[in-house]
Amino acid sequence: MSALEVRLRLARGDFMLDADLALPATGITAIFGPSGSGKTTLLRCVAGLEQAAEARIVVDGEAWEDSAQGLRLPTHRRPLGYVFQEASLFDHLDVAGNLAFGRKRAHASEPLEPLLRLLGIEGLLHRRPHELSGGERQRVAIARALATQPRLLLLDEPLASLDLARRREILPWLERLRDELRIPMLYVTHSGDEVARLADHLVLLEAGQVRASGPLAQTLARVDLPAVPGEEPGAVLEATVVERDTHWSLMQVRFDAGLLWLPDNGLPLGHAVRVRVLARDISIALAPPEQSSIQNVLPCTVRAVAAAGHPSQALVQLACGESLLLARITARAADILQLAPGRAVWAQVKSAALVT
Repeated sequence: MSALEVRLRLARGDFMLDADLALPATGITAIFGPSGSGKTTLLRCVAGLEQAAEARIVVDGEAWEDSAQGLRLPTHRRPLGYVFQEASLFDHLDVAGNLAFGRKRAHASEPLEPLLRLLGIEGLLHRRPHELSGGERQRVAIARALATQPRLLLLDEPLASLDLARRREILPWLERLRDELRIPMLYVTHSGDEVARLADHLVLLEAGQVRASGPLAQTLARVDLPAVPGEEPGAVLEATVVERDTHWSLMQVRFDAGLLWLPDNGLPLGHAVRVRVLARDISIALAPPEQSSIQNVLPCTVRAVAAAGHPSQALVQLACGESLLLARITARAADILQLAPGRAVWAQVKSAALVT
């Protein structure tokens, strides 16, 4: 179900943001792309902080902006929460005071306790911002945005100002928001790791143009999209922990087309996980390999073969059951193996990792 409709045309010098999106009613939609692609500008237009020459923004059936009808709600009348790169808390107020300020402006009446538990900040209410870690400040900023009872949550690179330890601290809380909140969230990032871990839906922006928009796994596994600088192509699998080999410190996860062995990180059996498999970590064979060091081997079918940037490289899309994988091999190897759509092959997964 689409709950968010965003159509925008905004010219700024030589730059043109041109977007026409229908986005899901719940979960996290990642707005992903290189610096200068228009990610933050898109978010600011949705919030009403910038005005596009042509715009139509509809949230859960209610129009917030429609330039064709002369309609444009100001930001303070749009029931949204906005989380910026910096927490931007009021230094003269403690955490409770910051939350109360947000609730007062929005005339919110719902009790705060469930939100405090959701973000794990019950014990921080009487601390001032300078007494919080970077991760704690961002959790409080998210709580303040949600305390207004928004119908849409906007997050503009909320982890960009945090070091690696603080990012790892806050990511599990963002996963809880994704899994438990029933409102759409737009999450701007240029981090492929954050996309793989958090997103349900992916919008890829390049130079103001929407290159792709769709469910995360299918969109990541496309071979016809431009490469994002610094990001290795790869796929994300939804899986479940099903077995543990304590002797070798491994655990086995099951996805719809088979099983994969991964390093054991202690998750209980039955736990749902996401597994990221990079294209460079898959090789292809025409027959099941024998006496190989590669333990993860999957029967697949070639769906597509495309160039992979350099003339020497090819990107192969593989269908494994309902899941898709990508393999980056040499164009010479693709020719020798006569890889073409419909060809049955074996994917040898040299490395895969939980998205953590």
